Amino acid sequence: MRKLSDELLIESYHKAIQLQLSLDFIRLIETEIHRRSLSNSIKASS
Repeated sequence: MRKLSDELLIESYHKAIQLQLSLDFIRLIETEIHRRSLSNSIKASS
């Protein structure tokens, strides 16, 4: 996860939700988003 760019991480999050992937996987992405302080990015792009 740390090697993904911020933009790709956000895109991956939205795609995971769209494809209804595992909740554990989505939470893993969310954890990384919060670690990078990108929470506003997912709200803004929703």
